[in-house]
Amino acid sequence: MAAVGTAGTAAAGIVGSPSAHAAPDGPGRNDAHRRRLTVLGTTDLHGNVFNWDYFKDAEYTDSAGNDIGLAKISTLVSAMRTERGERTTLLLDAGDTIQGTPLAYYYAKIDPITGGHVHPMAAAMNAIGYDAAAMGNHEFNYGLDTLQTFVDQLDFPLLCANAVDDFTGQPAYEPYVIHTVRPRGARPIKVGILGLVTPGVAIWDKANVEGILHFPGLVEQAQVFVPQMKRRGADIVIVSAHSGADTSSSYGDALPYPENAATLVAEQVPDIDAILVGHAHAEIVERFVTNTATGTQVLLTEPLRWGMRLSVMDLDLVEERGRWRVESARAHLLNANSVPQDPAIVEILTADHEIVRDYVNSVIGTNLTAMSAQTSRYEDTAAMDFINHVQSDAVTQALAGTPEAGLPVLSIAAPFNRDAAIPAGEVTVRDVAGMYIFDNTLLAITLTGAEVLAYLEQSAAYFKQVSGTGPFAPDDVTNAVTPTAPNGTPDYNYDIMGGFTAPLTYDIDIAQAPGSRIVGLSYDGVPIDTAQRFVIAINNYRQSGGGNFPGVTTAPVVYNAQVEIRQLIIDWVTAVGQIDSSTFSATDWRLVANGEPVIIQA
Repeated sequence: MAAVGTAGTAAAGIVGSPSAHAAPDGPGRNDAHRRRLTVLGTTDLHGNVFNWDYFKDAEYTDSAGNDIGLAKISTLVSAMRTERGERTTLLLDAGDTIQGTPLAYYYAKIDPITGGHVHPMAAAMNAIGYDAAAMGNHEFNYGLDTLQTFVDQLDFPLLCANAVDDFTGQPAYEPYVIHTVRPRGARPIKVGILGLVTPGVAIWDKANVEGILHFPGLVEQAQVFVPQMKRRGADIVIVSAHSGADTSSSYGDALPYPENAATLVAEQVPDIDAILVGHAHAEIVERFVTNTATGTQVLLTEPLRWGMRLSVMDLDLVEERGRWRVESARAHLLNANSVPQDPAIVEILTADHEIVRDYVNSVIGTNLTAMSAQTSRYEDTAAMDFINHVQSDAVTQALAGTPEAGLPVLSIAAPFNRDAAIPAGEVTVRDVAGMYIFDNTLLAITLTGAEVLAYLEQSAAYFKQVSGTGPFAPDDVTNAVTPTAPNGTPDYNYDIMGGFTAPLTYDIDIAQAPGSRIVGLSYDGVPIDTAQRFVIAINNYRQSGGGNFPGVTTAPVVYNAQVEIRQLIIDWVTAVGQIDSSTFSATDWRLVANGEPVIIQA
């Protein structure tokens, strides 16, 4: 099988690493004291079974030529089991499985698995034969009943050592499993597999877990359970960690534990041999981290999201004094675009797939003028105005007759799907769903004018500082590196704020340093009053601390019906029947440098 990876990550993983000393073909089978254990891994599958884009109703494609989905992964796994030996090959996942596509949404909300339907991801993963998986933060999006149903449908353990029951103080789910591998002609190998999730669940899914579960840090829980696994006889310890390798936190200091802590686990917890990394949607072919207590090298690998890649970890073991240990290790990635879909997986899930295709292609209204989110991160667009309009409308109606009914309503939306577009003419569910690809729910809070300004200043940190007006390519001014976003601020942490019955207007001066960029902030044509109270339509991710925006986690909540924003938009179009962007008061914002418009050339 052909290995793939970026030159940078591949070089970082190979130069000077122990893998340079591993024999190319592994230990000889005639030596009863040496064996190779192969650990395959996926992560961040996000509801992708087939190589299919439900928002386009077509085969998935991107500029890099990637393919996606478990049907492709199944083919790769079968090939590796044949090549390496099924008895000594394990298959793991590092979380974020049941959210992310209309397929996943349909079987969570439209025909929920709590009503008896087997989740397509459970059906596929059972058929492929996973040995264990870790929970990801998105496993908690649909509530604990849906999560428990998914757990019950799996033929393998879904692990999470740091989702702790508030009442018992113990993990609410299986923290680890010890899997016995039985190579021919050699002593059995006991492989301990520990599952960990980013603590950010406590923030992002606060409505689902508060008062029920809490989420200690990865290092802290690994320090408890790795020694326990060793005492129970684990020769080898693999961690499946839904937490990125490059230490950072999108929520700043809102929690005492970092969001991305896989490297810290490798450095600070002895007796771990390898970590399958998830959550960051990064590609790490092979990286070695030195444990500070023992000096041993811990192997890290992270395959690309959605089933684009399969990680292959080869651990060459030697038996000494009745216990196996890792003598050398290496990792590489396999590319899903190099193989066809497994017909067995296609056969199992085609019926579910076609049901969802029918659903997303159903016509729910019309649109007068085509809208696209392609340029929304650097210029005002009707697409973002549309989302803000629907959110504001829902909040305004819900607050009728309450003390907040007379307050002006503002709304925030992030341009997190650059491919989102609604054509002129007939509008389908998939057109609208593509506008809001996350399963966030809508809330409303109140902020003062001063807090609105502070919020927008935080959002404006998304832009890189420039010295002139350009012209610039979009990437020259967006996705700025910050202390909490060392790899660049993601689009989903940039918010555009708009009005409802009257426009909110402002300039973002990116020639200035972050914190002093918002110019001319006005509501209904009048400079904003710092003492004025506003109702803000906001999603649960942001309100609970995602992105570490100021003021929102402590602001009074005046509306929280636990309604998903995507469904609100679908219902709005269905009820209104026609989208007319000329009716959106919304917002009027622009990028400037020292007061002059910045020129962006895509």
